[in-house]
Amino acid sequence: MQACAADSILLSSKPPEVNTPKPEPTDEAVPLPDFERSLAELEAIVEKLEQGELSLEDSLRQFERGVQLTRTCQAALKEAEQKVEILLRKSGPPEQFDTAEFDPDESEEG
Repeated sequence: MQACAADSILLSSKPPEVNTPKPEPTDEAVPLPDFERSLAELEAIVEKLEQGELSLEDSLRQFERGVQLTRTCQAALKEAEQKVEILLRKSGPPEQFDTAEFDPDESEEG
């Protein structure tokens, strides 16, 4: 018996490859390091350095890590600020609310 191309595909243990486009990466798909965790680690490093009990080598190592964490925190804050600006632009200018003086005599009767 001769096998045709369809039979060889069906008998193949591997399904045929389909070229489907991969979704474009979004900002949400690539999470930044956790801001709070980075900030907590940075605060711990500052505390260690302020105590002055580390060797020069350890102090330099901690300082270098602190610089990295500072940059991480600054990038996270900048990204958050940009997202807020985008959201505000999309929603239009903020609504203005009328304010009035509070008069306790006009409060609801119970």
